Amino acid sequence: MDPLFLTALCGLLALLVVACAAILITRTALGDADSKDRARILTAVAEVVRALRGKR
Repeated sequence: MDPLFLTALCGLLALLVVACAAILITRTALGDADSKDRARILTAVAEVVRALRGKR
């Protein structure tokens, strides 16, 4: 296979894994949370996603 294609495929797969993980973390955390805690949970999930992407 073409190395460029494999590199692009791995990048796309990594992005998909991070997106799915963020969605699952958010759904799990918000499931039983009070409304006053939701903003903190969403901020924390956003920080984790930024850290995984290397923006922090």
